[in-house]
Amino acid sequence: MTLLIVAGLSVAACAATPPAGTGSPAIPSPTLLPTPSVNTETPAVAYPGQAETPIDPTPAAYPIEPTHPSNTPSPISGGAEADTSSEVYAPIIGSDPPSTTPPTESPAETAEPAATAAQAIGARPTPISVVDFAAVGNDLAAQGKQLAYNKIGFHVTFLEDRDELDPYMQRLDKEGVPFFLKSVDNAEPLYKAQELMKQSGVPHTLVYRSTLYDVPDYSMDPVAAAEAYWELEKAIWPPELDPDRVWLETMNEPDKTRAEWLAQFSLRTAQLALRDGYRWAAFGWASGEPEPDDWESPAMLDLLRLIAANPDRLAIALHEYSYVAENIGHEYPYKIGRFMALFRVADEHGIPRPTVLITEWGWTYDHIPPEPLAMQDVAWAASLYGAFPEVLGAAIWNLGKLDGLLLPLNTQVQDLVDNMLAISLDSYFVAPAPPEQAPLNPELFPPPAR
Repeated sequence: MTLLIVAGLSVAACAATPPAGTGSPAIPSPTLLPTPSVNTETPAVAYPGQAETPIDPTPAAYPIEPTHPSNTPSPISGGAEADTSSEVYAPIIGSDPPSTTPPTESPAETAEPAATAAQAIGARPTPISVVDFAAVGNDLAAQGKQLAYNKIGFHVTFLEDRDELDPYMQRLDKEGVPFFLKSVDNAEPLYKAQELMKQSGVPHTLVYRSTLYDVPDYSMDPVAAAEAYWELEKAIWPPELDPDRVWLETMNEPDKTRAEWLAQFSLRTAQLALRDGYRWAAFGWASGEPEPDDWESPAMLDLLRLIAANPDRLAIALHEYSYVAENIGHEYPYKIGRFMALFRVADEHGIPRPTVLITEWGWTYDHIPPEPLAMQDVAWAASLYGAFPEVLGAAIWNLGKLDGLLLPLNTQVQDLVDNMLAISLDSYFVAPAPPEQAPLNPELFPPPAR
């Protein structure tokens, strides 16, 4: 993997408002990571180049060394457990975290100090400084705020190299840090994550979808269609997955011109999912969809009320892409950030904000920006979603083969894995503590400037 120098980005800790638009899928890319700067008003993550404070002339070298060498057995398969030792520090609110490394690493695991950026590029990967999340969480609670982890994870299909994803999941699980993972047509990564979850109790967010039935039969009565479609989906649910731990997403980018039909269909499907003990996510709307007014039909409002009453069992699935590789904030918040339109409608109707799964996230279907810029974009999105506890996470498109092919995009996303591990361990974000809510003001989260 390409070695990176940490880029810089200061993050804000509130929220944004809605709008309207339309669209379809997009995609991610490889990148670099941060050494967090903890602040009482903003999530603690600083990416040099965007920060208002002077940049450390000797940033850490990324990506991080994988926890498991490719020849090390995975704990899931009964092999030796990974060595996940790392530096742990408690950021001091209002100042930068300490940069010194306590002698907790074995000599073989500790990188030589980088005197210059040029030397850092050629150095061995720098160990990750893991945030003391418990201490930070207690500190934020005293301020009437709550800790948010990085919610950006991966959308995976068929993996040609499990030595990337498995160590990533194992390390985060061992550190007690939840991750977001969606898999399509491949239950194996979710099964591994599920088994980790059973042992550790870490609340990872796991989502499965099959491509066999992307959309229902629109020619049928919506209630009858829901009952027929639900039986089809249950029949192909992987039996090794626990429906009490893994979300089922059934639809993929349905016809937005049929929003009222889909609302009636989804309301009945939600009732069936509750009856049968599944966690279910409705719609999977394309980026920029649906129109804000579509959330206000009678059946749609009934669906939102049912989801709000069952936030751990029912959710809305959205896709958020910029459709422009060079500009993650293109038409923000009409594409990325469009979840705020849904929350605005819920607020206006006195409905608690529904649980949201952003099951596809990124730039374009087959292209992503250069790696340093991609991670700046990820850090921005992590701060945006982190301010909203109802948004459980977002899945970067796409890690793995598509239609049997490993596209350049998929290889590029592989290069993000180590840096995604690092941002999840050495950074945190901030959300208001209930009953306070993040305001729906997009200006509080300006996208990275290009």
